Amino acid sequence: MNTALFISTALLLLFTLLPLVKSDYWIFRVFDYPRLQKLFLNATVLALVLFFYDDDTLWQYVLPGVLTGNIIYLLYLIWPFTMFGTKQVFKATDKSEGSRISLMIANVYQDNKNAKGCLKQILKVDPDVVILLETNGRWDMETRELEQSYPCFCRVPLENTYGLLLYSKLELSETHVKYLVEADIPSIHTQITLRNGQRVQLYAVHPTPPTPNENVRSTERDKELLLVADLAKQSPLPVIVAGDLNDVAWSHTTELFLKMSELLDPRRGRGFFNSFHAHYFFIRFPLDHAFISPHFKLNAIKRLRNCGSDHFPIYLSVQLQPDAVHEQQPLEVEAEDIEEAAEKKEKT
Repeated sequence: MNTALFISTALLLLFTLLPLVKSDYWIFRVFDYPRLQKLFLNATVLALVLFFYDDDTLWQYVLPGVLTGNIIYLLYLIWPFTMFGTKQVFKATDKSEGSRISLMIANVYQDNKNAKGCLKQILKVDPDVVILLETNGRWDMETRELEQSYPCFCRVPLENTYGLLLYSKLELSETHVKYLVEADIPSIHTQITLRNGQRVQLYAVHPTPPTPNENVRSTERDKELLLVADLAKQSPLPVIVAGDLNDVAWSHTTELFLKMSELLDPRRGRGFFNSFHAHYFFIRFPLDHAFISPHFKLNAIKRLRNCGSDHFPIYLSVQLQPDAVHEQQPLEVEAEDIEEAAEKKEKT
């Protein structure tokens, strides 16, 4: 029993330390994801050590100390995303329809055959903008009826699980499909005119994850996110970045993205809103995001019902309020952040 508890503690320490290594290789980056799971495992092993570890040597103090340190560190990392954390985005006070915009972000899972279920979900929540990811030619054809309610659209169906379909009730302009890093990984850049005539900039993105069967490094994902961060920061319009970012809300890369873009995360202070994996509750992470510039305040954010995909859809409703930029503060960027972002954007 002692040997098993010793090995378990050593592995949990390793899993905590691996993400601290600033390497792009997937073996280091993939351990950014399961911080809730690591927290649970550390607490479980700590309880087992306290009750069952039978040894009069120094290890009887070292093991509980290591596990307690791990728990404190992991709590520190996820605390901002609990209801006890500080809210980055405040609740909207202006409820006027003209300055409101709502989005539904859904990674539909390309092999999922339940397009009708997805359409029913869209009809039920009735968002202004729909972003469907992992959409191929079949998904494109089976969702064409959205044109009846969403007359403005940009469709990029692909068979490589990185197709994008964007539908909007609101007018789109300056719409472009960009391939910022990889030749077969698109993003949609478009301006949306709100009902009051004000325009906002939307970036719909879905970079590749750092996994052995995709990219063995996070280089491409990180570079795309930071290039979008530059665009968001330079935009003269209020900005929304939405999609499956293939990164968790609490990772170092996402935090760097927020710093460089000066965008806000409406999740902070409200909850995890874990969107993946829809079928296995014990390996869920917040991978689908909508980040907003300080011009917006929040009406609602929620996770929607799954319709056969491995992702839950995410719904976001925000309000464009002139006073918001004076009340909400993005994360503070430091010199080393600028240097790190520059290095990541140079990598190939």
